[in-house]
Amino acid sequence: MHYWASARAAAGQAEERVPAGSLAELLEEISRRHRDRDRFDDVIASCSILVGDTPVGARDPATITLHPGDTVELLPPFAGG
Repeated sequence: MHYWASARAAAGQAEERVPAGSLAELLEEISRRHRDRDRFDDVIASCSILVGDTPVGARDPATITLHPGDTVELLPPFAGG
């Protein structure tokens, strides 16, 4: 899992390994791991999410299966073009 820009600042790290069977499980686990970090959940809620090269968009995270080796990217909104 990779955090970018303000998501990296909110997590206090650029990446971490999070074993999970679904994207929903992953999001629950990182929220638990970082519950003491100020604004973490708010920043993550605003992020676009990619699993591999595929944007998640508005799909339900519980329906997105993760496999060993999948990379999840959390990209907060960026200013500019």
